[in-house]
Amino acid sequence: MDGYDYSGVSTCAADGMCGTACPVGINTGDLVRRLRAQEAGAVESAAWNGAAHAWGAASRAGGAALSVAKALPAAPVEGATVVARKLLGDGIPAYDGGLPGGGARRPVRDDNRAEAVLFSACIGTMFGPEEGGHTGGASGAFLELCERAGVPLRTPEGLGSLCCGTPWKSKGMTAGWEHMRSLVIPALLKAADGGRLPVVVDASSCAEGLTVMLRSAAEGEGLRVVDAVEFAAGLLPRLPVRTPVESVALHPTCSGTVAGTTAQLQAIARHVSGDVFTPLDAGCCAFAGDRGLLHPELTAAATVPEAAGIEAAERERGRPFTEYVSSNRTCEIGLTRATGRPYRHILELLARATR
Repeated sequence: MDGYDYSGVSTCAADGMCGTACPVGINTGDLVRRLRAQEAGAVESAAWNGAAHAWGAASRAGGAALSVAKALPAAPVEGATVVARKLLGDGIPAYDGGLPGGGARRPVRDDNRAEAVLFSACIGTMFGPEEGGHTGGASGAFLELCERAGVPLRTPEGLGSLCCGTPWKSKGMTAGWEHMRSLVIPALLKAADGGRLPVVVDASSCAEGLTVMLRSAAEGEGLRVVDAVEFAAGLLPRLPVRTPVESVALHPTCSGTVAGTTAQLQAIARHVSGDVFTPLDAGCCAFAGDRGLLHPELTAAATVPEAAGIEAAERERGRPFTEYVSSNRTCEIGLTRATGRPYRHILELLARATR
C-alpha cells in the first residue's frame, strides 16, 4: 500500500491527460482526488481551509518567500529545504535556485465600458516571470495587449483573495475548495453582469479549474470562462507584428489540450513567427501546480522525452530557438528546468512582438 500511495496517489498529476488517451475517456485523476480527500489529515485540512480564508495574504507571502530565497545564495536555501523534508516529510516544497522570485500583485481594473472580466491567476503573484520577460508577467502582457487592441477590462472585487480552487481541488481539500467557491462565484456574477461578459483567465490550468468550479454550482452556469490564449487569438487582426520572432519552440499544456485551445496557442505563435516548432513528444510536464515542488523527480522524469526533442531539433538546426513559450507559469518553470531554456508565457511574446 505504501508503494501505491507514492506511485498512484502522491505523484499523480491529476491533470486529466489520461482521459485523453483512454478509449472511453476515463479520467483517473478524478479517482485520485477522491482518494486524497479521504486520506487528508485533520491538521493538513485545517491548514488549507485557513489558507482559503486568507488567500490574499497567503499567496503574497509565498511570493515574498521566493523573492527572499532568490536574493540569497541558493545552496543554503536548498539545503534547508532538504533537511526540512527529511524531518517533516515531502509535504514541504523543495527549493532550487532555478525557481523565480515572487511576482506582482494582481492588477485591478474598473471600467464601465468593459468587454471582458480579467480573472488573473494567483500563480502570477507567487511566481514572477522568467528573467527578461514582461515585468507584469502574463497578466501585465494581457493588459498591454487589450489596451493596444482597444478592449477595456474590469476585474472582480476582492480579486487578490480569490482563486480558481485548483490547489484545494487537486489535493482533496474539500472544505477549503467550497469556501473559495462561495467567494468566487458571487464576485464573478457581479463583475460579469450575471454572465454578459466573458471571464478571461491568464493561465490555462486556472481557466480549467475555474470552469470546473463554476460547473459545480447552479448559480455559476451562466458564466463563461475563456483562456486568455483563446481571447488573445481573437484579437490578432488588431495586433500587427512590429518585431517578428525568428523561431519559437512551443509547449502545449495539459489544460489547453483538454479544453481544445492548443490551436489558438499555435495561431499566436505563427502570428509572431514563421518558424514554430512543437516537439512530437510534447506532453504533460507533471509540474501540476505544486507536484513539481513536492516531487521534483516526477517532473524530471515526465519531461525527458520533450527535452530530448528540443535538443535534437536544435542540434539539427545548428542553433537554439529564439523563444520558448507555453501558457501556464508552473509548466514554464518545469520546462525551463528540463531544457535549460527560458520558457515564458506566449502572451509576453505577443506583447513584445506587437509593441
